[in-house]
Amino acid sequence: MRIDIITIFPKMVDAYLNESILKRAIQDKKVEINVINLRDYSDLKHNQVDDTPYGGGSGMLLQFPPFYRAINDLKKENTRVLLTSPKGKTYNQALARDYASLEHIIILCGHYEGIDHRVNHFIDEEVSVGDYVLTGGELSALILTDSIVRLLPGVIEEESHLNDSFEDGLLEHPHYTKPQRFEGFDVPEILLSGNHGKIAEWRRFMSLKETYHKRPDLLKKLELSKKDLEMLEIIKEGHDD
Repeated sequence: MRIDIITIFPKMVDAYLNESILKRAIQDKKVEINVINLRDYSDLKHNQVDDTPYGGGSGMLLQFPPFYRAINDLKKENTRVLLTSPKGKTYNQALARDYASLEHIIILCGHYEGIDHRVNHFIDEEVSVGDYVLTGGELSALILTDSIVRLLPGVIEEESHLNDSFEDGLLEHPHYTKPQRFEGFDVPEILLSGNHGKIAEWRRFMSLKETYHKRPDLLKKLELSKKDLEMLEIIKEGHDD
């Protein structure tokens, strides 16, 4: 898979890509990630890529021509062009899985007051990472990139992301590691039992509990088993300790 990120602040993006799992994925050739400096596609003095908006208003807008040139230079037959924008569809795990199945993605990072609207004729989707406004699209692009790359084959163990929050519609169960006991805070005994069936049941119960208390809206979208419903009744009655 190839991901191209078009930005006016490539160092911001490079810094994140050069750490941890993403760095290893790139080194192991599980993914190709290119950070493209939009200024390289400017034909103006000092590589200018922004200007004041027509009709007046505060701030600066990124110009259309550099994006037009960059998209046409990078786009291939199977490319999907994404624009990070608070106006877009809300990003979620299902979209991450969809994007992870693609061959090539171009992500456009806006900045200042955004991008000249004419760029919308050349994008396939607008994507929002939440109902708030950021200074620029770089953080959003990195959120997309991180969530996509970790789903690619061989990047992390498949079990790691299959048990993630939202993969089965529920929030993830709690995790514990050594030491077993510290300052009066203990690891639940069930996790030390070696009974994998009971551990799986406890984890399902805790996922339901986490979801019920923190994101009850998610439960309305699921088809729960009879056992799940029995667990939920215990949770609702407060007998879940």
